[in-house]
Amino acid sequence: MKKTLIYGYGNPGRQDDGLGARFIELVDKWLEDQNIQNIETDCNYQLNVEDAATISEYDKVIFVDASVVEEVDDYKLERIEPDNARIEFTMHAVSAAYIVDLCKKIYGKIPESYALHIKAYEFDFKEELTQKAKSNMLNALTFLKDHLSGNR
Repeated sequence: MKKTLIYGYGNPGRQDDGLGARFIELVDKWLEDQNIQNIETDCNYQLNVEDAATISEYDKVIFVDASVVEEVDDYKLERIEPDNARIEFTMHAVSAAYIVDLCKKIYGKIPESYALHIKAYEFDFKEELTQKAKSNMLNALTFLKDHLSGNR
């Protein structure tokens, strides 16, 4: 099985923006309960250029973040192509594609990379998820477990 990194990001102090961090907490519990050794996790407020070094050590990387994109109903997994790299001047400093592209340019490696978008609704200054976002997160977790087990 491929050495895999699941990397959640977002601000847990901004309600649903904390989906990435909360998702990683659930994944960590699942990995521990199942004694899974080849999958690791990481979490941060935002992606940084230094993450290119981190992902260069993995065969597969799944970035997990809150999404407000209309075409995401509850969650969506999409392949990241480094050629679509760009710097985004939003709440997250750089895109996951940009990190993958940096990894390609600096380390000569392109891990199989995905973005797992989880539908978000509210971004107030609270440390709790909305009920709809929690439900989306749990659905995404079920999907990811199946995906990583080769069932999807």
